[in-house]
Amino acid sequence: MKPVNQTVVSPLAAAVVGLDVSDGQCVAKDQIIAVVESMKMQTALTAPVAGTIANLCIDLGDTIQAGQLVCEIASDDSDTVTDRAPMIEAKHTHVSLQQLNQQLGFTSDKARPEAVAKRHAKAYRTARENLYDLCDEGSFVEYGQLAVAAQRDRKNAESLKTDTPADGVLTGLATINAAIFGPQATQVAVVVNDYTVLAGTQGYFHHRKIDRILDQASKLRLPVIMYTEGGGGRPGDTDVKTQIAGLDVPSFSNWAGLSGRVPLIAVNNGYCFAGNAALFGCADIRIATQTSWIGMAGPAMIEGGGLGSYEPTDIGPIEVQASNGVVDLVADNEAHATELAKSCIGYFQGDVKAWQVADQQQLRAMMPVDRRFVYDIRDIIVQLADTDSFQELTQAHGQGIITGFIRIEGRAIGLIANNCRMLGGAIDAVAADKAARFITLCDSFSIPVLSLCDTPGFMVGPASEEQGAVHRMAQLFIAGAKMTTPMVTIFLRKGYGLGAMAMAGGSFHRPIYSAAWPSGEFGGMGLEGAVQLGFKKELDAQPDSKSREVLFNQLVDTMYEKGRATEAAAHLEIDAVIDPADTRAVIITALDCAQKRSA
Repeated sequence: MKPVNQTVVSPLAAAVVGLDVSDGQCVAKDQIIAVVESMKMQTALTAPVAGTIANLCIDLGDTIQAGQLVCEIASDDSDTVTDRAPMIEAKHTHVSLQQLNQQLGFTSDKARPEAVAKRHAKAYRTARENLYDLCDEGSFVEYGQLAVAAQRDRKNAESLKTDTPADGVLTGLATINAAIFGPQATQVAVVVNDYTVLAGTQGYFHHRKIDRILDQASKLRLPVIMYTEGGGGRPGDTDVKTQIAGLDVPSFSNWAGLSGRVPLIAVNNGYCFAGNAALFGCADIRIATQTSWIGMAGPAMIEGGGLGSYEPTDIGPIEVQASNGVVDLVADNEAHATELAKSCIGYFQGDVKAWQVADQQQLRAMMPVDRRFVYDIRDIIVQLADTDSFQELTQAHGQGIITGFIRIEGRAIGLIANNCRMLGGAIDAVAADKAARFITLCDSFSIPVLSLCDTPGFMVGPASEEQGAVHRMAQLFIAGAKMTTPMVTIFLRKGYGLGAMAMAGGSFHRPIYSAAWPSGEFGGMGLEGAVQLGFKKELDAQPDSKSREVLFNQLVDTMYEKGRATEAAAHLEIDAVIDPADTRAVIITALDCAQKRSA
């Protein structure tokens, strides 16, 4: 068969930097003939067919133009040609996959057995153990994994990789609870500070990583869960030459700026001081373990300020931070804290389809017959809500009002409820602050609010005023007035004075529906106080204490009859009086109406 000549031309103007054949040489199809370089990029010119090189027109070092002939190849269209040179592989100009995997390996727990053992010796978990327990399996996409501390002029590259992996913070995107709520509703951003790296301090690239993931959370409107263990700012990042105090850091503003826009959950175990504590304090829901110490300054800063010498365990122990409201949920350990974080984020992710409920007829017998007897409001909440759905927040703080999340027929609902075992259910300044903050949180994310009211009103007296009652109690009215999410108020028993109005969002007609159990009673103030104030002359006119007591009780009974729930409903001050067993149905029907109205 007569040979066929195939031409090879240059596809671009370039310099010849490699020439791998000569005239008369046999080549295989796709074998490299020459390598040309243009704009620092190299292109291999290959044989389009198998054959013999003829009329080679270029030489090493030549500059050629686009379309210029390189050579001809004499081919007889055979698939095999004898004595051909072997294929020449292009040299790799990128980091090999093996090298990449080795570098990524430095960030794993396996690469740092001593640091891992130290954590486990304290019954703590590593950052990656918390991370993988928090996120759905295989869903975590990490950002900035190859970062190291900005200390290249202090340490060599190898020690930075082994001692400062990821610069002490793991950041990325993941899903949490996707099996329950689906992948679209469960996308989250995650930040996990790693205490095994330079005591969890915040360095230059550490902040850069946090800022990057918070920017993604802002753009994508994703909830953020942050583990905050760490010792605050890091002075040892000497590579940063353009800062003096290192205070031009946007991380704190970026994190705080997400408040009210996306749910923020902070989890802490161990020491959390200075900048880390500031991050913890900005979160909407704050979870800490029994082994947590949280403070706006650590021992060194306190001593440096001339305020004395303290051990880390002297600063912000959990019993202090839980009672003062800094911590919303106290966990047994990191595993429990992670479980609580997953549970809490679920209330913002949507409704659940499968639910169970206790016998609602039992509610009829849960209110004491004697109106002066106390009861455990938590028993009523648990009976009313879907089984195992009640998650109380900030239990040790502001105990006159209970706040938390429940579900009714799988629907996530925020709950506020008076606790008659504390101050008879009176609302003090601390409880008002707590309830206002919680209502604002629910309103920010369109979670409806259920209010279970049983209060004699706001706490009064000189001691209450010393707590700033006028301002702090008013916050409950402000939160109610600003609320756009629907509220349902159920008056279990007492609905007296300004406190009862505040429990109803500021007015009895502020809720989408306000109803009372048959045990409900209403008045401008507590009955006993109203009688003492309004009938002082009549009581003082009685000849002795016994007759005074008789008259007092008669007047209280008369006022009670006038203020019964049925009378309040007859005068349209509330919308209805309901059978306690129907409470769930009333709440869901009202919320369904509100949802249709807003659609």
